[in-house]
Amino acid sequence: MSKKDGTDPEVQHRETLEGASTGKGVAAWLAHRAKPYTPPWIAVAATGVAGSLAWVPAHDSAGYAVGLTLGSVGLTAATAWAGKTTSPQRRLHSAVTVAGASGWFTSVALGGWSDFTFGAYWLGGSILALSWNVRQILRRNPDAVQAAGDSADSSLLEKVKLAGAKIRRAEVEPNRVTAELTLPAGELTNDDVAKALPHLASGLDVSKTAVRYLPDPDSARRGELVVVPRDMLSEVVEWEMPTGVGGSIADPLVIGRYDDGSPLMLWLPGDPQTGRNSTHLLICGISGSGKGDGALNILAEIMGRRDVIIWLSDPKAFQDFGPLRPGLDWAVEGGAPTETMVTALQAAIPARTRWLGAHGYRQWTPAAAEQQTDPGHSCQKGRACGCEGMPFLVAWFEEAANTLRFMGDSAFTGAAQEARSAGISLVVSLQRPSHDQLSTSTRASLPSVLTFGLDAKDEGMALPGPVIDAGAHPGAWGNRRPGYCYLVTPGVDEARYSSPGRTLRFTGKAARVMEQVAEWALRNGAKADPVTAKAAASTTGKAYTDRHTQDSTDGNGDSVYADGDDSGEESGGAGVERRVDPEDEGLDPQAELPPPSETLADLSFGGGPGVPTFTPEEARAAMDAIVSELEQAGTMVIGPKDVMEHAARFGRTRQWVSGEFRRLIEDGRLVPVAQKGRYRIVPAPALV
Repeated sequence: MSKKDGTDPEVQHRETLEGASTGKGVAAWLAHRAKPYTPPWIAVAATGVAGSLAWVPAHDSAGYAVGLTLGSVGLTAATAWAGKTTSPQRRLHSAVTVAGASGWFTSVALGGWSDFTFGAYWLGGSILALSWNVRQILRRNPDAVQAAGDSADSSLLEKVKLAGAKIRRAEVEPNRVTAELTLPAGELTNDDVAKALPHLASGLDVSKTAVRYLPDPDSARRGELVVVPRDMLSEVVEWEMPTGVGGSIADPLVIGRYDDGSPLMLWLPGDPQTGRNSTHLLICGISGSGKGDGALNILAEIMGRRDVIIWLSDPKAFQDFGPLRPGLDWAVEGGAPTETMVTALQAAIPARTRWLGAHGYRQWTPAAAEQQTDPGHSCQKGRACGCEGMPFLVAWFEEAANTLRFMGDSAFTGAAQEARSAGISLVVSLQRPSHDQLSTSTRASLPSVLTFGLDAKDEGMALPGPVIDAGAHPGAWGNRRPGYCYLVTPGVDEARYSSPGRTLRFTGKAARVMEQVAEWALRNGAKADPVTAKAAASTTGKAYTDRHTQDSTDGNGDSVYADGDDSGEESGGAGVERRVDPEDEGLDPQAELPPPSETLADLSFGGGPGVPTFTPEEARAAMDAIVSELEQAGTMVIGPKDVMEHAARFGRTRQWVSGEFRRLIEDGRLVPVAQKGRYRIVPAPALV
């Protein structure tokens, strides 16, 4: 591809033709045009003056005559020798010019001015000067320049089996070359260019990901070829703090940079004004690819916004997200607690959708998170309702492969299809987006993807086919370039989909800043709205209502918060709001528990020497007690296998347990969920 910057002869020629049309401007233009051709004439004039001055000491001197003659011959020989590295034409032209000038100088220095020397000076000097002017004019050959560029381009394109393709209108930026590519009609298509990209990268001596092709959607043989010769992502940039703290979740989340230095940005809510849809996000990348740092980038950005709450499931016990945990509205580990969270999410979707519709929102916008003082967004006809706002909800499932194995590969499919209209975004993070871990339906319900280095065979599940055809190749990185990624999401120009980016690096210094972000979210961030909280509590009971009490301590009873003050009173600590039921006010958490009721006291699940024998009524009471115990522990989704260990202790079989499950379903105590063989416990107060 030929250059189009300031060194192009055509550009230089156009610049020389610029000038004003006034009388003064014409004179300046003529002077400007004449300047490049004056050096030969100046040399002729200088030679005449020098010859005249040399005549004074040199005339009638035999020594001067010999010296001048030898000097002329030597200067001519030196010129011929110095021109060996130039073209033969330039070498001959230079030697003839020097020989003529030095011969005339010797003649006039020895004999002075005469008819012969004057004529030789006037005619010979003018001819030599004009010859150099002609040479200057012929140096600008636009046909040759174009032919040379076309020849170089054609040679490369022929080598990569794109013979006949033409490159036009190349645009050169500091680290990006974009050129229009036109393929021969009926011979090649844009698919052929996609196949040739690795060979083009080889011919240009750049990495595979440095060459991209963006097909014209209205043509099968036209597109833009993009080459980024220098990898600007090789420099590691450390994360310092989230952007837009205190702003809206509707503002872009800045999580890194592209290979041309522009910011890497992501939006989760939709925007009805621009037509951007709300989205769910898949984050994927093999171990060591930088997926963890990318997730921290996004989560820290989200937590710094004023109108969003976050539910997060992390089977890794918050190994990476620990500093941010206090800022989460609900945090659970994997297994049954995650299943409970999904159940609450499924219940919250219709409740939130109903509230948004009643207040005149076709989709969630930042105004929905504020108190509803606008009569145009009111559930009361003709007046403002004053309802409390509804913040955006991000439901994040880290290491989701564990959840999918536990709940089934379609665990998120139904929720994802309905959640976007309810002001909810799902974030599903896993290492391998392979068919054995993620169903096609679930993958289709996650329209956005942030993919880091992958196994090459998983690329087709992570990225859309057109993006891979355009040159995206996360399999080329693996775990050798941590943080390198591709982002496909609404709000980003599709031409950017195949452009690699890199997220920011999280180091040990980032932990304290993340703790401060979590503290800010506790004090200033959004709280769960009544609609979402009621829907979650009605389906999961204390698993949701006691979520902060359960999250605030570790297994040893020690606080997990940075400042340790979770008493609920205003202090210099985290300022965690107290969440205590009115009937529990005044209870001493250190006091001994009261003795169990007579019914429960008569039940024994211990391993005594003999298996206790119960009447059917007592066994049913035992089953009810087991379900209540699971409910109190926050396990709200169960199956027969969850109670078999207890049932076996008092001589009951799986068949009897299944029968008791049917009874509990008929009584309304259990409700089937999407996964076969699993049931949601209906909180006891909801049965009244």
